[in-house]
Amino acid sequence: MSAVTASPPIDANAGPAFTGSIRIRLRTPSRRRNLELGLLLFAIAIGLSALVLAELGALGRVEPGVLGLAIGLSVLILAVHGAMRVVAPDADPFLVPIATLLNLIGIAEITRLDIANGLTGWDAFGVRQVVWSAMAVLAAAAVLIVIRNHRVLQRYRYVAGFVAIALLVLPFLPVIGLSVNGARAWVNLGVASFQPGEIAKIALAVFFAGYLVTARDSLSIVGRRILGFTFPRVRDLGPILIVWVLSMAVIVFQRDLGSGLLYFGLFLVMIYVATGRPSWVVLGAVLFVGGAWIAARSLEYVGGRFYSWLNTFDSDLYDQGGGSFQLANGLFGLADGGLPGTGLGRGNPDITPLAESDFIIASLGEELGLIGLFAIFVLYMVFVSRGFHLAFAGQDDFGRLLGVGLGFVVALQVFIVAGGVTRVIPLTGLTTPFLAAGGSSLVANWVIVALLVRLSDSVRAQPRLVIDSA
Repeated sequence: MSAVTASPPIDANAGPAFTGSIRIRLRTPSRRRNLELGLLLFAIAIGLSALVLAELGALGRVEPGVLGLAIGLSVLILAVHGAMRVVAPDADPFLVPIATLLNLIGIAEITRLDIANGLTGWDAFGVRQVVWSAMAVLAAAAVLIVIRNHRVLQRYRYVAGFVAIALLVLPFLPVIGLSVNGARAWVNLGVASFQPGEIAKIALAVFFAGYLVTARDSLSIVGRRILGFTFPRVRDLGPILIVWVLSMAVIVFQRDLGSGLLYFGLFLVMIYVATGRPSWVVLGAVLFVGGAWIAARSLEYVGGRFYSWLNTFDSDLYDQGGGSFQLANGLFGLADGGLPGTGLGRGNPDITPLAESDFIIASLGEELGLIGLFAIFVLYMVFVSRGFHLAFAGQDDFGRLLGVGLGFVVALQVFIVAGGVTRVIPLTGLTTPFLAAGGSSLVANWVIVALLVRLSDSVRAQPRLVIDSA
């Protein structure tokens, strides 16, 4: 950080002259970019080593196919880092390396599962994961180039809201709508399928941030105090009721429990941050518990998830091969891994259904052990904490809410997935950010990285003024 000292001009009619100096402290973005480069190289080395170890453990040799693609992906990420030195020189140096490391670890474990299942070529999930990762990184680079200031998004808050609704409606269209594992939340693009709800969560975060900036006064000041909480007026309950109805519609019509919970939790946290009222959390908890009870009683598939969760080790349910079979095998795999794990390529994670997507946490827990899972969760914690820190370091309310929303949506998604795999909460079908197989999830989460990078660049780019008096 360098400093430039300037003496103010003297005006004879302005009274006593100021005899001090004004120093403008200019930040040195090259230091942050050099730190990011060092962290990126370290993350790439760990990720590629994990891929090599997974293939050695499962095959006893290293196949050049996926490794070559992963090296190409690493070069692409380094090229994006080079572009960031120009388009986002003041950005946070930790976000991209963390996303890169998680992405490569996920590719390594997915490739190990492909080997166990005998999948090769385009049929292999690992190959498709690398291709989708490259597309996601390019999408993140495009966001950084197009959006040069995060405040521009505030102008299009209502457009973002309409886009989110349109994305949620897409799976119901007769030609392109697609059901996968009972959930109608996918769109068939011909060459590949896509889950528009992953992009919808970003659009909703932008809309919620823009809306709450303009409406927070009526949502935070006026109300009636009951039992120590200031509850809003009935006519001010519209926003939370609308989002609650939207979330219930996703659960009922798309049969997607995880996405409904994610959307409602996102809005609840953002409205609490915007208003500072704990009463919104109380109201949200009541609506959530009530909605969960109604869904469990009236929707067969929701009730089935709760029953499988509560009776996971019931022999009759387990032998049927349903959700209880998947959850129980995931827990057995975690127990088999113990603290140190079996080693990459040395366990049996392929026994669990959907081990490369819904249960990637269980697969990694078996082969990396509790120690490896703890390291992965620490990476998520640092990623989310950077988002929160950047949000509250900003000067504008929209940036604060957007940073909190984007950081929290990653945190909540990790909690929902890890909680389901470890039987803390019922299974929901969400994917683990950056780790699990799934192109739409990768694209959405890399776009979140790009938006947080842009937010951090806007926050840090402002020079700091220091006034010294004589």
